[in-house]
Amino acid sequence: MKRDHRIVLFLAVFAVLSISRVGARQTQTQKQNQTQNAPPAKSDMPGMDMGDTQHESAANSHTAMSANEQMSDMHMEMGPHMHMTDLRKPSAVDEERAEQILETLRPAIEQYKDYHKALDDGFQIFHPELPQDHYHFTKYRYAAEAQFVFNPAHPTSLLYKKVSDGYQLEGAMYTAPKRFTEEQLNERVPLSVARWHEHVNFCLPPKGERITLANWKEFGLKGSIATEDACEAAGGRWIPLVFNWMVHVYPYETDPAKIWAH
Repeated sequence: MKRDHRIVLFLAVFAVLSISRVGARQTQTQKQNQTQNAPPAKSDMPGMDMGDTQHESAANSHTAMSANEQMSDMHMEMGPHMHMTDLRKPSAVDEERAEQILETLRPAIEQYKDYHKALDDGFQIFHPELPQDHYHFTKYRYAAEAQFVFNPAHPTSLLYKKVSDGYQLEGAMYTAPKRFTEEQLNERVPLSVARWHEHVNFCLPPKGERITLANWKEFGLKGSIATEDACEAAGGRWIPLVFNWMVHVYPYETDPAKIWAH
């Protein structure tokens, strides 16, 4: 099972490029249709070989719409492959802002306690056939929207746990562009309340190597390789920053410390 999850992680990295291309097309459309200035378009995967990865991900199109969910499901602690924002000094203003987000989110997702409704409304589940602690249902229109504005009622993903009769809603995940500074993240969800995270220092196995034969103790987001020099020495392909910023929220928790737990 651990090997299966490592393979899924690998596929997810390739798959996110497809999401980036979708986002790029939506960005272009928005620029054409909106009179207001849009944020400058930037690649979501700087430094990555787009041609190679797009070719390899073609055979795994079923994972292409689910990369963000897989990455957000790892719940890794701070380490060489994880960068998290520091918690700032608590403030009453920040606590009020965070509560306002929850007051918007709870009624917005209440209907999705029936997971069938989430599916009907365009949320897509990531690999239901694989055992997971949290199953992520993502709406890619909301993911694209999050590249430009923050709408607390439109989380990129809904988080569910598997139960005997289907899925039980637990929470949600917000995303933000990887180009964002901490000040910009703070404007969305205060950094004194929540810790945004991003995934870094990723070494892909050598080009052409079958993912089932890759040494996942070295490569990937749980591998030992965490520097560009080590990746190059291993014949891998280095990606310094993977995916967008993410933050989890569990609005139904009764313990305040668990509501914005990573």
